[in-house]
Amino acid sequence: MSAFKAYDIRGRVGEELTPDLAYRLGRAVAETGPGRVATGRDIRESSPGLQAALNEGLADGGVDVADIGLCGTEEVYFATDHLNAVAGVMVTASHNPIDYNGMKLVGRGAAPLSDTAFRALEHQTLSGRFGTKPGGGTIVTTDTRQAYVERVVSFVDPAALPPVRLVANAGNGCAGPTFDAILDALQAPGAPIEAIRLHHEPDAGFPNGIPNPLLPENQPVTADRVRETGADLGLAWDGDFDRCFFFDGAGGFIPGEYMVALLARAVLEGEPGAKIVHDPRVAWNTIRTVREMGGEPVVSRTGHALVKARMRETGAAYGGEMSAHHYFRDFMCCDSGMIPWLLVLKAMAGAGRSLADMVGEMRARHPSSGEINFRVEGAAGIMAAIEAEFTPAALVVDHLDGLSMEFADWRFNLRMSNTEPLLRLNVETRGNADLLAERVDALRARITG
Repeated sequence: MSAFKAYDIRGRVGEELTPDLAYRLGRAVAETGPGRVATGRDIRESSPGLQAALNEGLADGGVDVADIGLCGTEEVYFATDHLNAVAGVMVTASHNPIDYNGMKLVGRGAAPLSDTAFRALEHQTLSGRFGTKPGGGTIVTTDTRQAYVERVVSFVDPAALPPVRLVANAGNGCAGPTFDAILDALQAPGAPIEAIRLHHEPDAGFPNGIPNPLLPENQPVTADRVRETGADLGLAWDGDFDRCFFFDGAGGFIPGEYMVALLARAVLEGEPGAKIVHDPRVAWNTIRTVREMGGEPVVSRTGHALVKARMRETGAAYGGEMSAHHYFRDFMCCDSGMIPWLLVLKAMAGAGRSLADMVGEMRARHPSSGEINFRVEGAAGIMAAIEAEFTPAALVVDHLDGLSMEFADWRFNLRMSNTEPLLRLNVETRGNADLLAERVDALRARITG
């Protein structure tokens, strides 16, 4: 069952991922207990068939299905909680190649499944051994978008948002219709937002390429439109819009670690003293920002299930990863690609400053390398050698998530990929771009040998 990964299901359609597998997964989910299950799907050509098979398996297993149709992953998270469903399943391959698809699962309250629960579903789906087929479950088309929009818009006061022109690049994924519904709800009470839509219509053929704005080659199309139109900022989403990427008014792409700090500040302005969860890859700017705002930074291992669990454990108001996943306590501790841009507009109004200005200050105070990937053999040995070499001068050596080492004016995190022979390096400094380049070069030499 190679389609079962660490937290979700992904694979090549017709080989690793088939309607039969989707049906058996539905039967397996149904056997976890009675109730209702929310399901949704992205725009991919294979998604309606996979969702139909999933729904059939759920209904044959005796549970009722709330089918919310074409949507983003966060809309399934919301529907699971809103409808008091026992589980939610989103059929999506997000930013994976066009011949792939997948499924993301959550439990009651949109809580992530434990590893034990997920592995049990994998085992039962693989075995195909189910109890007597009870049947009797219903499949009902259910519209939860208006309720979802109301929840998202509740994070801001529309009338207090600043006059702004923004570029919104949906990448021909699922974001377009949901963005329109949110924008309508903002504009109705007077939010002065002008939106320039780009690649807006959902299209299973992805005529403008698979939407993955994290790839440098995919960023110029949004950046160019921002510059051409004189927009104040740009937004771009991946296929199921659980990640939102930002561009400033000059078309500059803003790395995710700076958006984590900016969103932490926005949340803390409304809830002083709140806990903020962050990942350890790039941390200094976030920690400084949170402490300056009177908040409490809380570190978590990287990964959506781990960050969500840490937030639930600590009661944190917000959690962010540099990969552009942003989680909100008041959104079931789930990641959202729509709430972040609303909070950014709120922050711009409160500060009376542009996005470029706010982020530019952070970048100057804490230059960051961004994540650099190295394809290597013997990754564990390389990490051990680097740790041995740098430990005598280190102020902090931490193994929470890979290897993090801190020095007086710089730090780095080095992690092994779970799925590929890769080492992932992030380096940051205290206001010293020259030192950043020097340290990256030194570590690159040690990694590549």
